[in-house]
Amino acid sequence: MKAAAVFSDNMVLQRGRNVRIFGTCNNNEKTITVSVPQLSVSAAAVIKDGRWEAVLPPMTECDSCTLEITCGAIKKVFRNVAVGEVWLAAGQSNMEYELRNDKNNIRELVNCSEENVRFYYTPKCSMTEELAEAEKNSGWALPSAENSTSWSAVGYYFAKELSQRLGVTVGIIGCNWGGTSASAWLSRRYLEQDSRLRPYIDEYDKAVAGRSREEMIAEYDEYSEYQEKWQERVNACFAEQPDIKWDEVLEKCGENRYPGPPGIKNPMRPCGLYETMVSRIAPYTLQGVLWYQGESDDHRPDTYEFLLKALIENWRSDWKDDELSFLIVQLPMFRYEDIPDNQSWALIREAQERVFRTVRNTGLAVCLDCGEFNNIHPADKEPVGHRLYLQAMSEVYLQMSRGESMPPYCDSYEVKDGIMLIHLGNCEKGLGGKDEHCLEGFELAGSDGVYHNAQAKVSLPYIELSCPEVKTPVSARFKWTNYADVGLFGVNGLPLPPFRTDRS
Repeated sequence: MKAAAVFSDNMVLQRGRNVRIFGTCNNNEKTITVSVPQLSVSAAAVIKDGRWEAVLPPMTECDSCTLEITCGAIKKVFRNVAVGEVWLAAGQSNMEYELRNDKNNIRELVNCSEENVRFYYTPKCSMTEELAEAEKNSGWALPSAENSTSWSAVGYYFAKELSQRLGVTVGIIGCNWGGTSASAWLSRRYLEQDSRLRPYIDEYDKAVAGRSREEMIAEYDEYSEYQEKWQERVNACFAEQPDIKWDEVLEKCGENRYPGPPGIKNPMRPCGLYETMVSRIAPYTLQGVLWYQGESDDHRPDTYEFLLKALIENWRSDWKDDELSFLIVQLPMFRYEDIPDNQSWALIREAQERVFRTVRNTGLAVCLDCGEFNNIHPADKEPVGHRLYLQAMSEVYLQMSRGESMPPYCDSYEVKDGIMLIHLGNCEKGLGGKDEHCLEGFELAGSDGVYHNAQAKVSLPYIELSCPEVKTPVSARFKWTNYADVGLFGVNGLPLPPFRTDRS
């Protein structure tokens, strides 16, 4: 009998909910019992097909107790277990971004041992054969200058603020991998059942057709060796010339083969990380999911709404929790200097907002102003963690109003005498600008669909838009770009998110 690797000393169990404890066992095991003696709770496991699962009744918060699993004469005891709040920090590189690299890393690492937060990092494995060895070295960690260096900075800041507010231990499960499409985190069934998402599967199947498992592994190993040496050359190139253009880098360093050949060892493949990472931690009982991803799906922005909805449905099914909360980070402003602005990130942001508006138990952390030009990995993750915390307070714990946790937003619009009136919601306390350029970024279009820069005037709860080139406005949009300066904020410091009034 074994408990899943996510159960270890120092773990955090979710308070106030039925808690699932699970693992694997031999088929001849008859009885497995799980208990928390200090809280007087216990449960017998259901055993089926080499797996077992017990469901403990809801528990109150506790800073330190033991979890005991008994199977015949064998007893496994996990020590220093806390009962508090548990959140999953998932997504790609900006969620993976480590605390050691954060803008305020020294301040936080020096003081983090005083915080009541804990962290479990789901081992990063691209193939199932790697799991057993990787999980031997995994386990929940307590905060310290040494332990916390590799924690998700966003997850840490969120947990720190949440713990201070609620007065309980907060556990973060990191489950992320840089550069990944959301399709890597879904099961094949959920991608196949929606025709809009099937291209993710169909393209992969076509690319690997006729190639053996051994061939795919060999191709990926060759790629990895090449890419490692290529990255060393790139790093040296930037060290020598920090302002060098990307085209020059490629001339000097050779082809960038990322993300490598599709195949069974490539972690970017559809469904791959669902199989090797998500399946290893589900259904560990959670309060919710923090989701920071979308950058690597900008090649298919028109289907991202449906991809994210499928992922939420998939994970809620796997966690056996139809009400599982999902707090989504809306992508910040970003563009590389030498890449044209194709507005794909604007479409991703819109998709993220539509998921928030149409899927129950979701939140949207608007982080438009948290990006950096020419840097896809902004070093200051504290504002992102804070805005996720605000969403948790209003959407999950109901300890804050949306007036405190949400920015102003486009509610509706109307046209009068050649002027489009954008009605703002959540602006009762006012609207502020960073500088004299704060009202830039509004555009108007007529029936021809051609957008022109618009003049904006604030007359709350409206913003009045006019444009000499557009006598009869039909549609408007705001900050509809991958990158632009952000200057218009609510009085709570949250930026007015981008919008367009006509999705056609």
